[in-house]
Order: sequence, then structure tokens, then C-alpha cells
Amino acid sequence: MKIFHLPPVLAVIVLLAAIGLFSGCYTLTQGTTMLGYLNRAIPLEQVSDEDFIRLVTDIRTFAMNELGLAESRNYTRYVELDRDYLAAIVSASDKVSFNRYEWNYPIVGRLPYKGFFNVEGAYKERDRLQKLDLDVWIRSVDAFSTLGWFRDPLYSYMRKYSIDRLAELIIHELVHATVFIKGHANFNEELAQFIGNEGARLYMETRYGLDSDEYRQMLSLEENSRKFVTFLQELIAELETLYSSDNLQRDEILIRKEQIINAAKERFDAEYESRFTNDNYRNFSTVPVNNAYLELFRLYYTSDNFYEDLFEQTGRDLPAFIAAAKTIKRRNAAPPRTQLENALSLN
Repeated sequence: MKIFHLPPVLAVIVLLAAIGLFSGCYTLTQGTTMLGYLNRAIPLEQVSDEDFIRLVTDIRTFAMNELGLAESRNYTRYVELDRDYLAAIVSASDKVSFNRYEWNYPIVGRLPYKGFFNVEGAYKERDRLQKLDLDVWIRSVDAFSTLGWFRDPLYSYMRKYSIDRLAELIIHELVHATVFIKGHANFNEELAQFIGNEGARLYMETRYGLDSDEYRQMLSLEENSRKFVTFLQELIAELETLYSSDNLQRDEILIRKEQIINAAKERFDAEYESRFTNDNYRNFSTVPVNNAYLELFRLYYTSDNFYEDLFEQTGRDLPAFIAAAKTIKRRNAAPPRTQLENALSLN
């Protein structure tokens, strides 16, 4: 199975925090690789790319001093790698519902993904899950947060990123290092995705201006991304209706599922030119779409616009939004979303 990058950048938490506290073959193998990367890291100022150094330093300063994300030494060190991704991530879902498969980890609790630095390990996990009759998806990620246990480094492939993509990635991961509510994977990823996107937009606005080519290019990429996510959310809604049907047997649902996905791919190709202004999503019809693939978009992107609406209603003040998010407590009886709403109403 090919590893596909999910557009836009989706940086996920891979459970490698506190490696020394874990036991077992998986954590030992992944932990050894991660520690090897960390040991190879050099100070950012030693990188022979002054523009990259200045850009990363400015993004970090913006994220911590202007947005209010937690102070840390993350992204002050650099690792040279011979590939363009960091890890292969496995996700899985039931075939006739969007009930995701989860792995239970110490410290951070249950998460709907498992990471491997060696892609062969991801393939083995895929094979195990497929024997359980699950839909499985493998994707690559270019960053993750160790939630403050280690200093998260930059990697060599990041030097090729556009300014807004690098800003989104760094801000997204710094959100994880600032706010992480154990047992609430959806909330953690939705929040980081929203703040990462809004933070990158604000960074580009303050550094380059609304009329700059850099800002207009970012908006164009965002608009194409929104259209792609909207298309997938429509497909997900159609499948959810199918899965909720009481008068169909499992085999009938599987047949109808394949028909719906294939019809969506045909429609996507037919409408591509009218929907999109770049080629970033043109290969969608070749992707072996299944519930695990679609579940990722359910994890990262809300269909109810909760964060966007709340942000708009409370004055579009991103530092205040982040300050409110920092007050959320796991042991509070109220759900994280409710806590966020309550905190913003008091600001």
C-alpha cells in the first residue's frame, strides 16, 4: 500500500513520550529510532541556511510571544534525514461504520493511530488489522509532538516547505505541547488544526500583508483545501446514511459502499476543473478510499464549524482563544468544547 500524504499537512501525535517508561518490542524499537534522531540533532544555528534559521526563529517567536503558546525549546534543533517524511502512521476503522480502532497507551491514553519510523512495521500492523476485517490506512506524517518530554526537532525536508506550510506545522505542534487533554483525541486534533491554520494565516498577514503574493497564494491553497474537505464530508454523510440503515445486511452494505465511493470518484473527476484551481487533489480517484481514510478527515475537520463559529462570535482574537483553551482541564466534568465556550464567555 502506498503511503499518501493527506493534504494539507496533518501533523499527528505519535506516542513516543517518556520512552524509558515503556516496555515491549514496539516501544523499544520506535523509541530507539526516535532517540537516535534526537541524538543526531544539531542546534538550529549550525544549519547552513540562514533564511531557514531566520524564518523558524520568527515563527517560534510569533507563536510563543504573540499568540501565547507555551514557551519551549521545540524547533531549536535540526535533524538531517534521507527521506521526505518522518513516520508512517496506521489508522483503522470498522468496514460498515465509522467506529475507529484505537490503541491504548500509557500517559496519553487511547489514540486512533499508531506510528512507525520503519514503514515495514506499518505494513505488518496493517496486515494484522486486516485479519480483523477492518479497513486500514497508512499515511506519512512530517512532524509530531512529544508533549514536552523532549525538544521536538526540525527535519531537513522542512526546508523545502512554503512559509505558510511551515508556520502551520510549527504552530499546530506547539498547540499540542500547550493543550493536550488525555482521552479526547478529536478535541486535541481539531483544536490544533484550527489554531494551526488561523495562526499561520495571522502570521502571513502580519509579516507579508494582505496584498502580498505570499498571502494570496496561501488563501488560494486554503480555498482548494476547504473544497476538498467539503467534498469528502459530503461522501462521509452519504456513507453514514447507508451505515445507519436497518434493513440492509452487511454484504449489501459493503456492495453499496463500494458503489457510492466509485460514483464519488467519477463525480470528482468530472467536476475537478470547476471545483479546483490547482492540481493538488487530482489523483483522488486513484486513492483506495475506505472508512479508515475518511475517518481521518472526521478526526481533524469538524463538520459543524464549531471552532470557526466560536472564534467569530468572540471577536476573532486568536491569543484570547488560545488563553481560553489553556484553561481546559481533563478532570472537569464539562466536555472540553463546553469548557472552551465557558472560558471565552468570561474573557
